[in-house]
Amino acid sequence: MHDINPVRRTPWVTWALIAVNVLAFLLTPTVASTGVTRDSLSQLCRQEAFYERYGAIPRELVDNRPLPAATTGDVGVGPNGPGCVVERRWYEKIPVLSVLSSMFLHGGWLHLLGNMLYLWVFGNNVEDRFGRLRFLLFYLFCGYAAAYGFALVNAAATQPLVGASGAVSGVLGAYLVLFPRARVWSLVPVLLFIPLRLPAWLVLGLWFVLQWLYSSGYAVSNAGSVAYFAHVVGFVVGMIVALPLAGRRPPPEPRRWGGPVPT
Repeated sequence: MHDINPVRRTPWVTWALIAVNVLAFLLTPTVASTGVTRDSLSQLCRQEAFYERYGAIPRELVDNRPLPAATTGDVGVGPNGPGCVVERRWYEKIPVLSVLSSMFLHGGWLHLLGNMLYLWVFGNNVEDRFGRLRFLLFYLFCGYAAAYGFALVNAAATQPLVGASGAVSGVLGAYLVLFPRARVWSLVPVLLFIPLRLPAWLVLGLWFVLQWLYSSGYAVSNAGSVAYFAHVVGFVVGMIVALPLAGRRPPPEPRRWGGPVPT
């Protein structure tokens, strides 16, 4: 829900990332999907074509070249009945840049809101410690590391990766290293959902364990097709990058005009 960990400066980068993610989602074909009623075949074909164009496809990342054929977004009828038309790709796609675009796309409202909630709660403190520009570079680096890490162990996969989960997982890993004792208000499913104030090391540690269990197949999730291993990679990379800052005193608070200057 939120953490008890005040910041010393306005988290402009975190807010901007959330705004860009929301705006990007509003411009995608998926925005019309409510998640309650079943989408029509025409809607599904348009969504598939969009994500194949702008999503990060593991096989393309490993081979460093786009697949020769892609969904056009049209509906056709084949030997097995109605389906999405697949033809030779007519547009240029640069796989390495598809990772960047995929980080700002989401597969549905719940996917978007879940990622943005985690970024809202934990991103401001990590930005405060890293500094704005370094935080932005860190966020993008974790997203790239998560996508390529997943691609290396799923080299034959052709389903597009979309979502900020890899980058946000890096933020969570950094938060765990930098603020392990910070308190986080969480909804714990005991009978109903009970709000409890828990230490960050417990909340984020359990989150990471669940992602690892799901990715390794030791546990089963009902969340659909989720690239859990990308979460694991992003989290670990975030921890590693944040380690040099652990235990250090934060940089001095930026000077504000109009007040006394301490000597």
